[in-house]
Amino acid sequence: MRRSGRIVRQVLEAAKEVVAPGVSTMDLERVAEQKIRDLGAKPAFKGYYDYPCVLCTSVNDEIVHGIPSERRVLKAGDIVSLDCGVVLDGYYGDAAITVPVGNQISEELQKLLKVTRESLARGIAAACSGNTVGDVGAAVQRHVEANGFSVVREFVGHGIGTRLHEDPQVPNYGTPGHGPKLRDGMVLAIEPMVNVGKPGTRLLQDKWTAVTEDGSYSAHFEHCVAVTRNGPMILTD
Repeated sequence: MRRSGRIVRQVLEAAKEVVAPGVSTMDLERVAEQKIRDLGAKPAFKGYYDYPCVLCTSVNDEIVHGIPSERRVLKAGDIVSLDCGVVLDGYYGDAAITVPVGNQISEELQKLLKVTRESLARGIAAACSGNTVGDVGAAVQRHVEANGFSVVREFVGHGIGTRLHEDPQVPNYGTPGHGPKLRDGMVLAIEPMVNVGKPGTRLLQDKWTAVTEDGSYSAHFEHCVAVTRNGPMILTD
């Protein structure tokens, strides 16, 4: 899983390098697909429940599962979430980053990206053997809400291994001490999705793209994290 995780990270970094005003989200898809092929892995998303692409590209008020398109052209001041998964020798890796478009985004969006990254770090720090899924979610939720943002409820993190999505579900909110207990050897995809406004979501007509109900912008960061006797180990760095 460390090998598949490193490939995911290289794919995301390659796509991130291309993000710029005037670039389409399909341009990012082509870069990601070529990189996955070059690194000898297979895409985890393409064909998964008939999803058509290797990458999810979610722009501004899109939370997750935005489908790459030639028509969706990035503009200066946008933010775009890049979410990718691969499978290598039967084991999956899955990670996401949110990237600013152009040299300058608003102070509010800079704060959104910073707080979402920090909330992921807080969740990872709580992914220790003997803790619970609720400890992870509570750590994320506390930091997000203390900074005036909200946590998406409808979409959550998950276990991952020989399948892309495994038990347990890993919400980005929760009560300390509640939920399944974490044990050495488990791997979790922890992925805060954080909105500037309220937490409500709705699904677009393509049946994939989830957007904020109030039109506010959203950020998404994700790592695969192994629970080990020596503490949490990030597999997608």
